[in-house]
Amino acid sequence: MVRPKIVLFGDSITEQSIRENGWGVSLANAYSRRADVLVRGYGGYNTRWAMFLLHHLFPLDSTTPPIATTIFFGANDAALIGRTSERQHVPYEEFKENLRKFVRHLKECSPTMKIVLITPPPVNEKGRLAYAKSKYGEKATEVPERINEVTVQYANACLEVAYEMGVSCINLWAIMQHTDGWQTKYLSDGLHLTAEGNTVVYREVIKVFDEAGLSADNLPFDFPHHSKIDSKHPERAFQQNACDVQL
Repeated sequence: MVRPKIVLFGDSITEQSIRENGWGVSLANAYSRRADVLVRGYGGYNTRWAMFLLHHLFPLDSTTPPIATTIFFGANDAALIGRTSERQHVPYEEFKENLRKFVRHLKECSPTMKIVLITPPPVNEKGRLAYAKSKYGEKATEVPERINEVTVQYANACLEVAYEMGVSCINLWAIMQHTDGWQTKYLSDGLHLTAEGNTVVYREVIKVFDEAGLSADNLPFDFPHHSKIDSKHPERAFQQNACDVQL
C-alpha cells in the first residue's frame, strides 16, 4: 500500500514548518502512518521564482499525485520597491496570475486534489525594524522592507483567486489580527512565526482538511496496527497487503 501524500508548498514560512513546534511537524504527527506530509518550502522565494518548480514538484504524468496541497506565498511578493528586499517584489496583478497558474497546474495533476491557498501573515513593522537592527546594527535600514498596508493587498489577492477558482483559502492575515498582541505572540521577527503562530496555521489547515473529509481518522493505516497481528500467524494480518510486501 502506498501512503497518500500531502504537500506543503511555499516560502520560508513553509520551509521553517519542519522546525521544532512547526506546523508541518504537527501535520506530519497528525497523519503518522496514514499520509506522508512533504514539506516543499523555499526560503526567500516569491511566486515568480516558484513557478519554475511546478513541473518538478508536481509532474503531470505522476500516477500518485498529492491528495492535498497547501500554497503559501505572498510574504516575499509583497516586499516594497526601493527597499532592502526589492528583488523579491512581484507586482500585485502578476502575483494573482501566478496563483491562478499554480491552481490550474494542480487541478491538471489531479481534479480531486484538495487545494488550499494560505494568505501571507500580517507584518509587524516594528518587529521587522528590530530584527534588522539586531542583525545589521548601525547599518540597519531605518524603514521596514514590508508593511502591513501592502501585505493585506496580497492577502486579498489570495482570497479573490480562491473564490474565482473554487478552492479553499485560509485568511491568516485576518485570523492572526483577531488576537490582542499578535505582533509578538504570533511573529518572531515581524514576519516569521513563533510556536504560537505555527499552532494557528496548523489549526486552520486541519480544519480545512477535516471539512474536506481528509481528517486523519478517515485515512487507513498503511499496514495493520500491531494489535491486529497474531503472534503465531502474523502473515494473516498482512494478506490484504500481500501485493505490496516484499520479503
